[in-house]
This record gives sequence, C-alpha cells and structure tokens, in this order.
Amino acid sequence: MSSVSSIPLSADVVSQDGNAMVLSMGPQHPSTHGVLQIMLEIEGESVTKAEPEIGYLHTGIEKNLENLFWTQGQTNVERMDYLAPESNALCYILAVEKLLGISEKIPERAVHIRVLTAELTRIASHMVWLGTHGIDLGALSIFFYCFDIRENILDMGEQTGGARMHPNYLRIGGVNGDLPKGFMELLDAFIAKVPGRMRELRGLLQKNPIFQDRTIDVGIISPEEAVQWSLTGPPLRASGIAYDVRKAFPYSGYEQYDFEVPTRLEGDAYARFLVRLDEIDQSLRIIQQVRKKLDAPGPVMIDDSKVAAPPKETIAISMEALIHHFKIVSEGFRVPPGDVYQAVEGPRGELGYYIVSNGNNKPYRVRTRPPSMYNLQALKGMAPGNLIADLVVMIGSLDPVFGEVDR
Repeated sequence: MSSVSSIPLSADVVSQDGNAMVLSMGPQHPSTHGVLQIMLEIEGESVTKAEPEIGYLHTGIEKNLENLFWTQGQTNVERMDYLAPESNALCYILAVEKLLGISEKIPERAVHIRVLTAELTRIASHMVWLGTHGIDLGALSIFFYCFDIRENILDMGEQTGGARMHPNYLRIGGVNGDLPKGFMELLDAFIAKVPGRMRELRGLLQKNPIFQDRTIDVGIISPEEAVQWSLTGPPLRASGIAYDVRKAFPYSGYEQYDFEVPTRLEGDAYARFLVRLDEIDQSLRIIQQVRKKLDAPGPVMIDDSKVAAPPKETIAISMEALIHHFKIVSEGFRVPPGDVYQAVEGPRGELGYYIVSNGNNKPYRVRTRPPSMYNLQALKGMAPGNLIADLVVMIGSLDPVFGEVDR
C-alpha cells in the first residue's frame, strides 16, 4: 500500500479497496486553483481514472451579456479569462463589428494597436503560467522573473486604459484614445528587455534536470488524441499540429506579419512548456513589427456617429455632441439582426464568440468557445497511467483559467 505522504494535500479518501482508492482532489487543492475538483481512482501510486468536476466558479457572464448594451458587454467579457482580458475583448469586438458591417472601416492605426495589445496580453498570460507552474514544481525563483515582465506589461495597460487588469481599452469601432505620451518609451524598453529575460528563464528551467524529470514523458497526448479532444493552442501544437487561428483564419491584419507557429512532436508536459516559451519569442517578433507601424499618426476610432461616442473635448462646447453622448451612454446602439462566429488565437488556444442579434441594443444570445474548458477535458485521457504526484504537472501544463471554464 502506498504511503499516506504520497496523497496530495487536500485529497480526501472517498473509498478504499486494497491498493485501489477513490480520492477527491480539490476543489480547495492549491494546484486546482481552488475551483476544480478531480475524482481520482488510483492503484498504489498510479492514476487509473480522473474525472474533472467543474462549476465551482460559475459567474453567468454569458447570460449577463443578454441584459447589457453592446458596449457594456465588452467590459463584461474581459472578466472571463482574467489573465488575458484583451483577448476576450478583441474577439467580442470583432464579432460585433461583423454584425454591424464595419469591419473594413476600422482605422489602420487602431488595428495595429489591437494587435500590439493582443500580443502583449499573450506574453503576460504566459508569464503568469510559467511563474505559477514553476511554483507548483518547487521552482520559486522563476515566479519573480516572470512577474517582473508581467508588471511591465500591466504598466503599459494602465497607461492606455487606466486599469491594470481589465483596462477596457479596446472598443467597438477602434480603441479608446490614442497611445498616451510616454507609452512608446515603455514599449521600447520592454522590447529591449525581453530577449535577455527569456535567456535567463530558459537557463533556469529548460535544461534543469529536476524540471525535466518532472515534465518529460508526463501527460502525453498523441496528435490523434489532441484532435479527438478538440484541443487548441499550445497543448495542440505541442502534439505536432500547427493550427493557429492567426494563420488559418487571419484577423486584424495578422497576415501582414512575419511569424512562425511553434510546434513540438513529443506531446508531453515538457513539450507544452517549450511551445509556450517559443510563442513568447514569436509574440515579441510581432510586437517589434507593430512598433515600426506606430510611428505614423492617424485616427483610432471609426468616424461613425451611430457607433462611436463623440470626442470628450466636444461635449462641453456642442449641444449636438452632448445629446449624441447621452444617447450612446443611455441607450447604446442597435445591431442589425443576424448571427456570427468570430475566433481569435488566445494564449490558451482558439477563443470564439457566437453572437446572435435580433436588432435590439442588446445581444439576443452570446455563446463562448472557451479553450480552457476544451483543453481541461483532456485530463481524462492523459492522467491514467501517470503517477498521482504528476497530476499537478499535467493540470499546470494545460494552463486552464476557470473564469472561462465556468463562465
């Protein structure tokens, strides 16, 4: 019989039959983010069955969207994947713009800023994943290296949107104001800093024998299984399938940028780690290209009074602008009837919004395709045959965010 010390903290024994046990791991277990329960069947140290139980963080965001103006909804969706709020906002905004028929009218500078914001968000999200994943495995130093980079990105987000976590900077029709004074200096310093920091991170973990022992050949997903489980993002690409929404179905001008889609063939936790590190390098590559485009000034909001609020400086001097502002704030705008599905490549994979409009000033239905939920379900297939101590590694390698799992 395995020793009691091998059972994870907060795993409750539900039943026992000889060497076989049924354990309830979570939802208060640290590695399950406090909101995931896994019903485990184990034989000695080995997992024979793992059933994730979700729903502990249900927020009702999708239903709430049906009671909010279209412009209010973009604030709400940022709370789903709270580590990549701008990715959710961008996906929602692109879908609404399709329904409005204004996708081709968005100012070029606003499109560039959206791409910049999306890639900064991807790096920030991956830094949270890498830092917390390191803590899960006992590598505490890595957390501080990662969160230093994330702080730099949040500083830039605060400059643009006024908030660090949910800036609400991306708007239907463009973005909320041009990049402020001093932003470019922060961006240039960030671009100069990241390559050196990535070398440090790789030096700390990539060839670390303890980290390799904990991640190599753990939680293997074959290409066929990855497709069957509907995986996207790093878990899919770590199994050798180079699917990326930015390449397959380009949006926001991604076809203009030169970048690669990192893949690995091993399909294990170590491969997923390497893919995310390579993705950070590719995101920085895109950011460097966007930076060159931002030297040219231009408008950042569509010139359409039915969608865009008037400039703030005109409200105090123009009655027409004041009335226009009041109507946009108090009533929103109406979106023509129809339905649309829009996807973007978020940090965790394909993030999609299916939105239905019945012609009113609020959505009739909003349905999310959350990559975290699809990726998390693969735990059922990857956990059996692995040690119970490796469950923490497998969960972390999938990088689930439960704000979108339990939306």
